[in-house]
Order: sequence, then C-alpha cells, then structure tokens
Amino acid sequence: MGAQDTICALASGPPPSAIAIIRISGPAVAGIGKVFLSSGLPAPKRAALTYIYDSAGEQIDQGIALFAPGPNSYTGEDTLELYLHGGPAVIDHALRALTSVSGVRLAEPGEFTRRAFENGKLDLTEAEGVADIIEAETASQKAQALRQLGGGLTEIYDAWREELTGALALVEVMIDFPDEGDVPEDTLRPILSRLDKVIAEIESGLGDRGVGERIRDGFRIAIVGPPNAGKSSILNRLARREAAIVTDIAGTTRDVVEVRLVLGGQVVWIADTAGLRETDDVVEAEGVRRARRAAAEADLRIHVIDGENPSPPPGPIEAQDIVVFNKADVRPAILAPDGALPISAASGDGIEKLESRIAGFVSQRAASVEAPVITRARHREKLVAGRESLKAAHAALRDDIGAELAAEDIRMALRQLSSVIGRIDVEDVLGAVFSQFCIGK
Repeated sequence: MGAQDTICALASGPPPSAIAIIRISGPAVAGIGKVFLSSGLPAPKRAALTYIYDSAGEQIDQGIALFAPGPNSYTGEDTLELYLHGGPAVIDHALRALTSVSGVRLAEPGEFTRRAFENGKLDLTEAEGVADIIEAETASQKAQALRQLGGGLTEIYDAWREELTGALALVEVMIDFPDEGDVPEDTLRPILSRLDKVIAEIESGLGDRGVGERIRDGFRIAIVGPPNAGKSSILNRLARREAAIVTDIAGTTRDVVEVRLVLGGQVVWIADTAGLRETDDVVEAEGVRRARRAAAEADLRIHVIDGENPSPPPGPIEAQDIVVFNKADVRPAILAPDGALPISAASGDGIEKLESRIAGFVSQRAASVEAPVITRARHREKLVAGRESLKAAHAALRDDIGAELAAEDIRMALRQLSSVIGRIDVEDVLGAVFSQFCIGK
C-alpha cells in the first residue's frame, strides 16, 4: 500500500445504476483532470459538466466532475469524483483508463478512509463509524454510527486520557522530587481520586451488558427445549420461511440453525437448537452440547414446552426469558404453566404475541444504555486491559509499593485507551479495521 500511489474506485453501488461515482485520490489527480476532462480540472468544490476521455482520446462518457484539493478533502489528499452514467461498460472503461496512468491503481477495501485516518481527518473510532453507517439497517444502528462518526466516543476517551495524563504528571513529580519542599504534601490523594474516577467510568462502560455491540451486530436469541417440542417449527414461523428441517423424528436438529431478523427496531439472530436430552448418539450429543452453549451465550432464551408431553424446561430460566406452551391447537391452553405463552407453531396462533415479546425485550435492552461507549469487541478488550492497569497503579500507590511501578501501569492504561482511537502507533489493528470496509471507502 504505497503512500504516494493515487487510488481510484467505484464509490457507488454495483452497476447498472442511474449514476456511478468514481472516486480518485492522490498526487496524480491534477494531471488526470487536465488529460481526462474536456473542462480541465474544475475549480475547487465546484461541479463542472464535462466530457471524460481516456489517454488515447476516446470518449468515456459525459458527466460531472468535482474536485476537492487536499488537505480540505475527505482523505486529506487531492480528490476528484466523476459522476457518470452507471452502465457496466462506462464504469469498466473509466477504471481501465485511470489505472493505465502511471502511479494510479485500484483502491483496496477501506483505503480512502484509511488515508483519511492517516492524514488526521478521522480518528480510528470515527473511521469505524463510517463503516457502521454504511452497513446500518436499523435506526438504532444509524444513530449509534452517527454518534461515533461525529466524535462521540472520541470525546469520552479523550477525557479519560486527560485525567490519566494529569495523574501521571503528579506521579512523575513524586518520582523526580521525593524530598523537595515544593512538592505538595498531599500529592497522593488527587492521584488516587483521578484513578478512581476513570476506573469507575470505565467499569460503567464495561457494565453495559454489551448493548453497543448488540445494536451493531445483533441480539442473540436461542430457542431451547426437549426433542419434538416444535422448536424448528417456531423458528420457521418467525423467519416466515423453511429455515430449519422439520420432521416427526426426535433429534432431527443436530446443529444450531440461525436466522437473521429485524424485530423491535433491532437486528436479532434467532437460533434453533438440538433437543435437550441425554443420548448415547455421538453426533446428537455434540448437538446438545452446542445447544447448551448457544443458550448460555444468548441474550434471551425461548423455552419451549411440548404441549403433548408437558414437562418443566430443563435449563435455568432467567427473568427476561420467554416460556412458550407449544401445540396449543391440540392441547388446551389452560394446561399451560403460569406465565407461559400458549402458541401453535402448526397453525401460527400466538406467534405474533411471541414476536411482540421478543421485540419488547430487544428494544428495551437497546434503550437501557443511552450512549454506549463500546461498540466493538476491540474496544472492550482494550478497556478491560486499561482498567486492570489502572487498578494495579492504584494498588501500588495505595500500598506504597512504588511510584515507578504505578507510573508504568498508568502509561500502559494510556496506551490501551489511545489505541482505541488510534492516537498511537496501531499498525497491528489498522489492517483488521479497514479490511472490513467496502471498496470506494
């Protein structure tokens, strides 16, 4: 990935389309404008109607050109966008013509946004916000991505870094001037106070039950119960398609089958699992193990009671879990245990109420944290490590183990927090972050 390369890519949807946007960024932009555009390079941020030619003089299309000189552009480099007709032949001709110019190549996934990050136009959380808003399917995902793109997370992390930088400065005073009269007598108290404040705020962020990550990636829901209780039929009803195989043979489902839906304004992943029972069948036993794991990792469990052979749910039931009494079309609903929702996967009766219960849970959970400070597993990993370093620093100062050790722990915490927003050398995470982007971003 050469820093001096000029990159180009289709920045709009796949053809055919009404309009295609070709984005170009790098030092060759000015030369491309002079050679390829009949109007020449447009005035900065002024749209120009122009004919577009290749280097051999063959017309590519007639369209609109928009030039943004660096550093006042998305990438921080000279940027040119061509708005062309969205036919495959036009797009192919344009990209072939551009990449025939020396020093111009097709962009890699996320490379435009990576250049924006490297040129100081975005920090790392804001860059992730770009990817998230492109992929957003729900209003919650869009709102969270916009907040992140607008620097909402950066403000929080910067505030923590400022507190810790102040604490570190005081610790350095203790180290460098331990016996000087101009060192405040009560230096330790403000340091511990700063550490306590940041630790408490980080723990509050970590205690969000993964809401930010769930809004972004989807809530996990597991359908659990004994064999032949109708779990697969319930999944198919919720999915409104035959996502899982349904037979009268107990143990048909051997693996976890997931469907992705939007309920309550949130993305949800609903998993059909193997029937929970003791078995000597090696394959079915593995399915049961996976079912238990899916249930343990789920945000919500739907416990299915077989109306024809009712028995209490085999697993623990948490307060938010839903218990359903299936086959209410062949067994009187009055036989359902207290609190159980009577449904019939065969006829569809009660499925809308089940959907409503699921929707209510995920919408309430999503609203339980007003502004999550964690939206990705990467953030959580760094915060956990940073918190542990701060706790170690606090203990070292409190127990008079050594200010030097405390200073190093605070520096480690600062590095962890800084790596979230990309304020230090984070080459090891850049590839993973920007590879998730689409071409043209």
